[in-house]
Amino acid sequence: MPSLAPILAIESSCDETAVAILRAPGSILSSLIASQAELHARFGGVVPEVASRNHLMAIDPLVRRALEEAGIAASDLGAVVATSGPGLAPALLVGASYAKGFSLALGIPYLAINHLEGHLLSPFLGAVEIPEHLALLVSGGHTQLTHVRGAGDYSVLGRTLDDAAGEAFDKTAKLLGLPYPGGIEIDRLAEGGNPERHQFPKGLMEKGNLDFSFSGLKTSVRYFLEKNPDLCSTSEGMADLCASIRKAIVGVLLEKTERAMEISGLHELAVSGGVAANRALRHGLQDLCNTKGWKLHLPAPELATDNAAMIAFAALHHLRSGEQSSLGLEIAPQWQVGN
Repeated sequence: MPSLAPILAIESSCDETAVAILRAPGSILSSLIASQAELHARFGGVVPEVASRNHLMAIDPLVRRALEEAGIAASDLGAVVATSGPGLAPALLVGASYAKGFSLALGIPYLAINHLEGHLLSPFLGAVEIPEHLALLVSGGHTQLTHVRGAGDYSVLGRTLDDAAGEAFDKTAKLLGLPYPGGIEIDRLAEGGNPERHQFPKGLMEKGNLDFSFSGLKTSVRYFLEKNPDLCSTSEGMADLCASIRKAIVGVLLEKTERAMEISGLHELAVSGGVAANRALRHGLQDLCNTKGWKLHLPAPELATDNAAMIAFAALHHLRSGEQSSLGLEIAPQWQVGN
């Protein structure tokens, strides 16, 4: 990858305002995140209008801090990039608009980046070339299996048809009365529970199917709790429920991933997205790859959840070929990656 001036990246697709400055091929000069998790916890989930308002308040001070931490001036930047989709429209609009204004003021290129592509490439941050591999992207809003032939060359083999895995964790956690973000709480409590205590359904498990469906699990948990309202009242009962729910979700992810690897004939697997931090999933994938002789790529913990460093790294692979976006380009809340 040729030497480029540092680039400024902005990520605001949901409830995290993130800013990063990278120098090719992947040297992180600064990476900052302003979290809104506590703010949205009172609502039990992300409220788009609240998220966008707080992005507006956080973004400029965060950019100024990032430049200071990187030890550079705005005039040293070679480009500014921003997540333009998929995501919450009001939130995306804040980051993309700020980036366009920054680009116009400095006379440097602007580039719109797909949030999912940022996740897909995050396990390889710093690599000049992206190896051919299968990618499991598993987050709060997305769950998909993608054949990655290289940066910019993606074919989706399977995706969620309803709730994503992270969404299933958060929604079932809400049913259990756990605080937001619930996926983290289920993972923590599951460590002390018996995953065999309760059995919950796994959707779309017929042979050859690589798509995902987690809405049936959520419904099953709701009906189960209506029939067994006292199970959440003891620490043991809660731990067993969390362990059983985690087992059902992670079990689907592991089985579908193994199936996709065997169908595709690939030998390298990369995992990204916030659920990549789930301990049962990480251990299960490592055991699977050790057994099959596959190479596993996991992002650093700080790159698993939404961040701007991954957006900057994805952008580097486009910028090196001279690609840039028009300042008139609209955000794309439903923008998917691959075909």
